Amino acid sequence: MWGMSDATPPATAAPCAGLGLDAGGTQTRWALAGPDGGLRGEGRVAPISGLQLDSAAGRDAVAAALRDIAAAITPLGGAGRVVAGITGFEAAQAPLLRDLAAAALGTPAAAVQALTDIELVCRSAFAPGAGVVLVAGTGSIAAFVDAQGRMHRAGGRGAVIDDAGGGHWIARRALRVIWRAEDAEPGAWRRSPLARHVFDHIGGSDWAQTRRWVYSGPGAARGEMGRLALAVAAAATADEDPVALALLQAAGTELARLALAMQQRFGTLPLALAGRVFDLHPIVEHGLRAALPAGADVRRLSLPAHHAAARMAASATTP
Repeated sequence: MWGMSDATPPATAAPCAGLGLDAGGTQTRWALAGPDGGLRGEGRVAPISGLQLDSAAGRDAVAAALRDIAAAITPLGGAGRVVAGITGFEAAQAPLLRDLAAAALGTPAAAVQALTDIELVCRSAFAPGAGVVLVAGTGSIAAFVDAQGRMHRAGGRGAVIDDAGGGHWIARRALRVIWRAEDAEPGAWRRSPLARHVFDHIGGSDWAQTRRWVYSGPGAARGEMGRLALAVAAAATADEDPVALALLQAAGTELARLALAMQQRFGTLPLALAGRVFDLHPIVEHGLRAALPAGADVRRLSLPAHHAAARMAASATTP
């Protein structure tokens, strides 16, 4: 599912503004940087994924999201080059993505570079061979770019197979806990802060509403299901609900498994954390650290991936 980068460099290295995209399953974040690397603007639009490029409807959705970005950056002077990190992207899709971006943004197709969102994070966090990144957003994956520029990964298999510790996984676990409690004692949700926050998010407390939301409503979209993790975090933060806290700590433990798998393969390396799951509650990172060896070098990624991509584009520094 995770392809390697499109390594064709932009056609020109003349100073110009660079547009960076970090496109995940929940949203696409964009940033525009000037030739000096200074940020001119940033925002977010609908999700963009490599999977969308495989269908006409999906390509229309990608084009619409790119047009929204174009409308936002045009008053800022537009972009001369683009670096886009895209979830589910495959290198074979690069020509199509370039053409869509060129049509929407008015940027030459040859000045558009695409790579997976995970490889973008890797290359913005460490020099090749210097560290592992652990990304937990809608899904979860650990990745390492070695000294030869090859990317290696653990996880990132999608919600049907795994993605343990990601937002989608947290949301599914929360719904399972809630409805198992209802099986045993109908109405138990009224005493559960977790259930109340989740039901507020999905718009109702009966099974019919949950069924509609999950299977035919907003929750059927991967990113929308992932956002339900925000309700779990709200229960843990506002109410200190022990069940919500346990779910989030378990997410951290599952994420540590990915880091340990990479350590087993490549030795002890610094670990950089990225993704919105780590912003849900401190207990996620606590659970992660508790499952790692004492003294592990763990840090939060300081530069957002869309900012890093914008600077790469503006400076003509290609991954």
